Amino acid sequence: MSGATNAGEYVAKLEAWLRAQANPEAAGPMAAYMKGKFPFLGLRSPERVELTRRFLAGNGFPADAEDAAAKLWELPEREFQYTALFLLDKDRKRAPRTRIALYERLILEKSWWDTADLLAAKLAGSLLARFPDLIPERAEAWIASDNLWLRRTAILFQLGYKGKTDTELLFEAIRRNADDPDFFIRKAIGWALREYAKTDPRAVAAFAESNRLSPLSAREALKRIGKPG
Repeated sequence: MSGATNAGEYVAKLEAWLRAQANPEAAGPMAAYMKGKFPFLGLRSPERVELTRRFLAGNGFPADAEDAAAKLWELPEREFQYTALFLLDKDRKRAPRTRIALYERLILEKSWWDTADLLAAKLAGSLLARFPDLIPERAEAWIASDNLWLRRTAILFQLGYKGKTDTELLFEAIRRNADDPDFFIRKAIGWALREYAKTDPRAVAAFAESNRLSPLSAREALKRIGKPG
């Protein structure tokens, strides 16, 4: 059932509901875990998800999930960004092709691995699987971007594709970012290769052998298949 109120009213009610359950004692350690980048209400994941589900049960799903998510993203505490992603995930099978613009915007705003990875591997990945004609333009833009989170998205968006992975695109994204010294790029390269190795370990081993990867990327890529050769 969709919510009857507009997105602003809906988000105001949801914000008040979550704030009423805030736990200041837990908020400090949660913020410290994220290196002080974001304030927290102190709602740990299981509790936050349960509270959100209870709210949805009483208030319905927002009529405009995209607008509600965008408004939640503007709120300061990190739980509101997590809740925005929860709503977008619930709505991902109905998402129109134009939602890629929102996903890109959220990847760029309040960026850190805890939101960017879900946006990349689950939300953007799911949308591009449904609208594959978007892939060439978006993937090239991400691979060439100056923003590390978009480049990480280029590497990770096929994470769940398994046998449908476009290996040439994956390997191209990795080659063009393999020299990047940033930890998050090197970790993403290893993660993407390790995941694809579950589908085609020989292809991953051959790629790792014929391309120069950072020690971190190579170690992660070959974790379950051993050294090439």
